[in-house]
Amino acid sequence: MNAVADGCDALVVATEWPEFKKLDLERARKAMTHPILFDGRNLFDPKEMERLGFIYKSVGR
Repeated sequence: MNAVADGCDALVVATEWPEFKKLDLERARKAMTHPILFDGRNLFDPKEMERLGFIYKSVGR
């Protein structure tokens, strides 16, 4: 699952599957071309995402 971000410009999370909560976000950020994450299910904490260096956008917050 952690290879999902390799070479990506951005990630879009559109499901609440528990696998996404287990994603190694630090590894994902380092593997991405641009650390942009759109969170359609509010799975992640915005402050933690900012701390990790993501450009983070969530829906409904």
